[in-house]
Amino acid sequence: QVHLVESGGGLVQAGGSLRLSCAASGRTFSSYVMGWFRQAPGKEREFVAAITGSGRSTYYAGSVKGRFTISRDNAKNTVYLQMNSLKPEDTAVYYCAANLGWAFAPKAYDYWGQGTQVTVSS
Repeated sequence: QVHLVESGGGLVQAGGSLRLSCAASGRTFSSYVMGWFRQAPGKEREFVAAITGSGRSTYYAGSVKGRFTISRDNAKNTVYLQMNSLKPEDTAVYYCAANLGWAFAPKAYDYWGQGTQVTVSS
């Protein structure tokens, strides 16, 4: 069982930056692939970024590649999403999620946080 809690969301102007954090419970955090997803009003939840348990491999959605960076600190049981050059279309509730396999579809992830709101004003 993994319990996830996101933080760091807020309101930012276009072009600005935010860093999201996701704190995980449990002693086997480094075993889990961690992903970030987002869901805008009226839209389906979509993949943003993923990172392997070791942190050596990452993968990004095309819409955020080059602007967002996913990282993790296994000693702190925390995964991060650094978001730069934010755009109004990045506005969404952002969720972190965990699963044991390398996957990018929401349905593949077993554990989810409650989400944190990110709003980018134009």
